[in-house]
Amino acid sequence: MFSRLRLGPLASLSLLASIVVSLLAASSAPTPLYAVYQREWGFSPITTTVVFGVYALAVLAALLVFGRISDHIGRRPVLFAALAGQIVAMVVFAEAGSVNALLVARVLQGVSTGAALGAIGAGLLDIDRVRGAVANSFAPMTGTATGALVSGLVVQFLPSPTHLVYYLLLAVFALQTLGVVLLRESVRRKPGALASMKPDIRLPRAARRPVAIAVPVLFAIWALAGFYGALAPGLTGSLVHSHAVVYGGLGLFVLAAAGALSVLLLRGTSTRTAMVLGVVTLIAGVAITLVSIGSGTGGAASVTGFFVGTALAGFGFGGGFQGGIRLVVPVVEAHERAGVLSLLYVVSYLGMGVPAVIGGVLVVHGGGLLDTAREYGAAVIVLAAAALAGLLLTGRRTEPSGSGLVVAVSAMGAGKDMAATGGTAATGAVEAAGAERQPVGER
Repeated sequence: MFSRLRLGPLASLSLLASIVVSLLAASSAPTPLYAVYQREWGFSPITTTVVFGVYALAVLAALLVFGRISDHIGRRPVLFAALAGQIVAMVVFAEAGSVNALLVARVLQGVSTGAALGAIGAGLLDIDRVRGAVANSFAPMTGTATGALVSGLVVQFLPSPTHLVYYLLLAVFALQTLGVVLLRESVRRKPGALASMKPDIRLPRAARRPVAIAVPVLFAIWALAGFYGALAPGLTGSLVHSHAVVYGGLGLFVLAAAGALSVLLLRGTSTRTAMVLGVVTLIAGVAITLVSIGSGTGGAASVTGFFVGTALAGFGFGGGFQGGIRLVVPVVEAHERAGVLSLLYVVSYLGMGVPAVIGGVLVVHGGGLLDTAREYGAAVIVLAAAALAGLLLTGRRTEPSGSGLVVAVSAMGAGKDMAATGGTAATGAVEAAGAERQPVGER
């Protein structure tokens, strides 16, 4: 029966979109719980950074090893395996009674997430290159915003927070696994699956220049995600004078929601315009945020400025990420998509994860939260300015030649707001040291 039932293009896009949103929501689900775990198990704040670091390493390893395998064995087998891994990880999380169990769950989660990203991103482009390119930019922000806020609300207001959120996600993953049964396979099996698992960072010749232009932008904007993941929970609590768990993800929610909005609003612009506008807006937003932080004493003006700056930075985040994806996608052949997208994900994760972990260490062993926030924010501005200089020097050569992508994106209707995978976006960023510094607060 199932062999004859297959999803249409729109339903397939929606399914893949829902999977990546769930992956990102699941990756940020433990964030508001770290304070609970720390109180119950008595581990040090640095342990939270270790848990985050293990997850990030697992994702990066999976991207490098499994990033191209779906080009050989098909998208569906990879998705089945990845969703099964997520289900097992949710069970381990829900029943965790020690830090070791958390580490095991994070490794399982990281490997399955990393394995899924290349397959989902390539699968979206297999279905529709135009909608897929937009979706590849839209989903990370959507999933991050959803996970950061909803997880905090569940922990704050619902019973059994260390169990409920994971079992809810388990149910979602189980339903999505059933959906994959009905998904059409978009590639034919071909030999070389084992060879594809050997990490290979070589790029197709046509993609080398676009990737070289996109990489500095991607690294800079994901460093911003690391800033909000590592430090925003503590900063928000200081500004509003409350360390209720729900505030922990509020800054990241605003950032990600603004990013998702910008993807939709800028999808009709040229690639270069989206990237330049994104980086400029990001710089302005971070600057406003740092000014608003001030001494960290709070007040209505500081809180308002913080969230206005965050929204501007998020708008720039979405524009820059969308531009980077749109720049590279048109020049990549179908059989090369998963590998190239995986490389972009690796760059994004490094930009997000490395500064976030460093920020967490500095909060504990350096000058504290405010000084670290100022230094981190200044570093993000410098990175973004360097990326902007590179964009301006390349001029209009950043436009994808002959792809028709910009024209096609311009013609897209307002209702085509599909979500998809693109870079595991700030998924792990929210788990950096800012979360570990957040007190349990009001429950």
